[in-house]
Amino acid sequence: MSNGKTRADIKPGMLVNIVLKKDQRTGELTEGIVKDLLTSAPFHHRGIKVRLTDGQIGRVQEIIEDDF
Repeated sequence: MSNGKTRADIKPGMLVNIVLKKDQRTGELTEGIVKDLLTSAPFHHRGIKVRLTDGQIGRVQEIIEDDF
């Protein structure tokens, strides 16, 4: 499992765990499939921001499935 801090590691269609803005204090993770990458920088220390297929937005904490 990779962490989600490097943009090049994340592609649409991947299964990831993200932390939503409302869950940043607790660190609760939300699982979903990446639809769009919202961070344009190649690296972000808190995780690359993505939009999931269900519309939720958060920062990637871990990549679960990356066999694409």
